Amino acid sequence: MMASMSTSIMWFRRDLRLGDNPALVAAADAADDVLAVFVVDPRLWGPAGAPRRAYLLASLRSLAGRIEGLVVRSGDPVDVVPSLAVEVGAREVFCAADFGPYGIQRDAGVEAALAKTSGARLVRRGSPYAVSPGLVLTQQGHGYQVFTPFYRAWREHGWAEPAPTLRGIDWRRDLSGDELPEPEIPEGMYLPDAGEAAARRRWHAFLETHLSHYAEDRDRPDLDITSRMSVHLKWGEIHPRTMLADLRARRGESRRRYETELAWREFYADVLARRPESAREYYRPELAQMAYAEPGERFDAWREGRTGYPIVDAGMRQLRSEGWMHNRVRMIVASFLVKDLHIEWQHGARHFMRWLVDGDLASNQHGWQWTAGCGTDAAPYFRIFNPIEQGRRFDPSGDYIRRHVPELRHLPTEELHQPQHPIVDHAAERRESLARYQAVRNQSPEGEVRPV
Repeated sequence: MMASMSTSIMWFRRDLRLGDNPALVAAADAADDVLAVFVVDPRLWGPAGAPRRAYLLASLRSLAGRIEGLVVRSGDPVDVVPSLAVEVGAREVFCAADFGPYGIQRDAGVEAALAKTSGARLVRRGSPYAVSPGLVLTQQGHGYQVFTPFYRAWREHGWAEPAPTLRGIDWRRDLSGDELPEPEIPEGMYLPDAGEAAARRRWHAFLETHLSHYAEDRDRPDLDITSRMSVHLKWGEIHPRTMLADLRARRGESRRRYETELAWREFYADVLARRPESAREYYRPELAQMAYAEPGERFDAWREGRTGYPIVDAGMRQLRSEGWMHNRVRMIVASFLVKDLHIEWQHGARHFMRWLVDGDLASNQHGWQWTAGCGTDAAPYFRIFNPIEQGRRFDPSGDYIRRHVPELRHLPTEELHQPQHPIVDHAAERRESLARYQAVRNQSPEGEVRPV
């Protein structure tokens, strides 16, 4: 009599790839066949903006094409995953560990429900990071508050080699799933190619074409030489461990600089895991007492790229046309919202999360707090980006502005960075911002505003 076949479940989340996937390796080793599952969770699907949903659907279709048996179910994972385990008799459900505030709560619920319904186990293998949050600690056993010492300790800790890519996995294909909805791509938006193969192509093209100039040109949005790998990392179409292994063969400052940017992503994930409330609240709460403006017409002008400041408007329009924005420009537009329009960072962070295809909670929220002067490694509040000078410095020929603000293309370069019917006067709002900061600092006996 033949022994019955055993099935394990591979629960895909932010790891939509087959290569360098420790959870998938463990799932394949644990049973005769593997059921591949993705759960469309309303708690995540609803708040995600249309660009991110559309990209996710494209990535899932790419993954399903390689597996030919990806089961998609919609609903609360606490109900869906245990039900699937009972349906196929799985004793183990494998996934990558999630360190986000909601992910930790969800996985604890799934783990308890599995144990209650069938006695199955939730097995976490790997994570979306080269070094998982909580592993890089000070000598006193605490998490780092500042990036530079974190980066040194992160490098010293090191990371594993990429997991092997399995061939010939026996996928279980006899279960039906829900139909994927049709993507709703905003009119006029172009999304990048999705999926593991697209991620690998883009990464290797960047290594061969632009990495050598990355250190000196990465702040130039006009040159468009950044890797744009953030969306592929967001959905785990490639693992940072794979990228770090490829970088190891390179030399020079550009290699080190790119590695540092990967470390920033891991630092912010570590901070959010330790301080989950910082996704919504001030990491440094003293600036929560500052006087802020309510979002209104000026906020709408900022969102729509109608501020009259060319570099700001170019960035906000790039966001709407590509679901992405150059990192230098992200800082410029964030500074403008918080310090020229005096609107709290949370409003801008929410807008970014609705439009970015690479919207990552840890990186987005803490990037905004950095610019707002209330986060880790915070830029001092009195460091206020001058949008005119930032444009001249990082878009010297005006190509970036002309690309995204076509009504200004006719202007000569020497005039291009000047405000065009601006909604505020930067110099006046800078003084106002510093005055508001001083008022907050005056409330503290230790506080004072350094000269600018």
